[in-house]
Amino acid sequence: MRVVRVTGFGGPEVLVPGEAPDPVAGPGQVVVEVAVAGVTFVETQIRRGTDQWHARPELPYVPGGLVAGRVSSAGEGVDPAWAGRRVIAGTGETGGFAERAVAVAEDLFPVPDGLELPEAVALHSDGSTAQGLIEGAKVRPGEWVLVEAAAGGVGSLLVQLARTAGARVVGAARGSRKLDLIRELGAEAAVDYSEPGWTGRVLEATGGAGPDVVFDGVGGEIGRAAFEVTARGGRFSVHGASSGEVTVVDPARREDVDVIGIEQLFDFGPNVVRWAEQMMAQAAAGLVRPVIGQTFPLERAADAHAAIEHRTALGKTLLLI
Repeated sequence: MRVVRVTGFGGPEVLVPGEAPDPVAGPGQVVVEVAVAGVTFVETQIRRGTDQWHARPELPYVPGGLVAGRVSSAGEGVDPAWAGRRVIAGTGETGGFAERAVAVAEDLFPVPDGLELPEAVALHSDGSTAQGLIEGAKVRPGEWVLVEAAAGGVGSLLVQLARTAGARVVGAARGSRKLDLIRELGAEAAVDYSEPGWTGRVLEATGGAGPDVVFDGVGGEIGRAAFEVTARGGRFSVHGASSGEVTVVDPARREDVDVIGIEQLFDFGPNVVRWAEQMMAQAAAGLVRPVIGQTFPLERAADAHAAIEHRTALGKTLLLI
């Protein structure tokens, strides 16, 4: 079968197409015929060898932690009813950038009828994260919410979920294409955080008070600047560090703002299924929609990673296999 391997830690060029034996399902496992593989920013950092939150994989490895497709075979002890079903699956050692992948049967998520597989992947991964962040920050009607990286996979859903909760949203991103998307998703204001004085425009949009909730997915200088304009008594929720650095908050300011650290993500696991189901129900009701900005065939996995790293990607990036 066709696969893409990471042959060394470095830039997107280390993603190399190749061949591998077809995987075989062991006890409690299934083989999924992969139709869609998700791509995340964290996976680009793992590939570079710069990620601080995951163990460095042994080279060479097949990346890709989440796939969607049909179950083609099942191992011992697996309910035969899974055969032929459309599922979302976390991948095992074979990885997701492949035509077939092994997954643990008990972790399969059935894709509802009427939902296409690309949308299901976006709603399961980024959607469950966004739902968890909204719950954790306890967004309330009438509050101002600032979403960083608001045109990305998680950010675009945070904009919509905050709006659904009755909040008023300021979206921050880089470049006119992304700002246009943020407005289209319902944000009342969109600011470019690559421009000097961008936090002043956040304060202006919020009537000088600052946002009640900030979703910080960027970190670094942008995260620190966003923290400084967070309203007193507000919540500052950290979920990413696309800048390469998690936001470090002055301890003296923690008395004024409730900081929900990036460690919150470590506790998301038990709730992913519930949150994913909620997201898919909201999508079916027309309350949210996943933004799939670009797709690539398997052999162009390097281009998919490059699009994310170069900040040209809108919404979710997927491989279609």
